[in-house]
Formats: sequence, structure tokens, C-alpha cells
Amino acid sequence: MKTRLYKSTDLMYVVQLFYDNIHSVCVNDYTLEQLDAWAPQNPDLYRWKASLSKNHTLVVEENGEIIGFGDMGETGYLDRLYVRKDYLHKGVATLILSQLEKYAKTKGFIFMTTAASITAKYFFKKKGFIVLNEQVVERRGARLKRYLMEKKL
Repeated sequence: MKTRLYKSTDLMYVVQLFYDNIHSVCVNDYTLEQLDAWAPQNPDLYRWKASLSKNHTLVVEENGEIIGFGDMGETGYLDRLYVRKDYLHKGVATLILSQLEKYAKTKGFIFMTTAASITAKYFFKKKGFIVLNEQVVERRGARLKRYLMEKKL
């Protein structure tokens, strides 16, 4: 596995990985309507490109294929952390998270925050995050439960 910075040419692979992850990994915690609202078939690529380029975004490759990605904004907020379903439980998310934590420390952040899905909450708890509160957000007319979480660095 190799970690590197995101490049604009990664956009379509990252967006597809996100869609595939949401629609396969999160199926036991959210309805199809919620999954489609969260990860629509035709996403706003302009917003994705802008967000991934603005944030500190990492990708993990194996055999030349992107198998995971994560990004953090300039405030210490972990925006996204997704792994291809066939690479779950193989240390990919842990690798990305540890690299983003190092980045956050170099920026002088004291805390790292994220909004974790029902599915991801357990992973983040194992990595030292605590739940600050439960939230319900609206995406394209669907309401989704998530957890605002924080980790002291």
C-alpha cells in the first residue's frame, strides 16, 4: 500500500469509490433512499473537485488502483474517510487516519473532529474519538443520523 497526495486526475476514481462504499458498506444502517441522497448516482463533480483540491486529501493505492481516500480541512475537520469494500479491515482506514493525524499535528491542531456515520462510529471510537452529540442532517430531502466526534491529539 502506498499513500500519496490526491491529484485532480484521481477525481472520478475517488467519487466512484465513495459511491460504491456508501451503497455497499452502509446498507445495514441506512435505507436506500438515504443512501441515494448521501451518495447520488450523478454527483456534483464541481463541488467534489473544489473540496478535494482545497482540503489536505490523501489516497492509498495498491497495484496502481485507489483503494481508499481521506481528507481534512484547514480547521482539523476530517471530512471524508472511505475504503473500497474489498479492502475493509486491512488497515487502509487506519493508515489514512494516522497520516491525517500527523498532518493535523503539524498544523498545530489540538483536536480533530469528524461527523461519523452510524457505520463508521465504531471505527472512530476504537481510534480514540468520543461522541460529542448525535445529529440528524438532511441530504436531498432525506434525513440521516450521524455523530459529531472528536479526538484530542
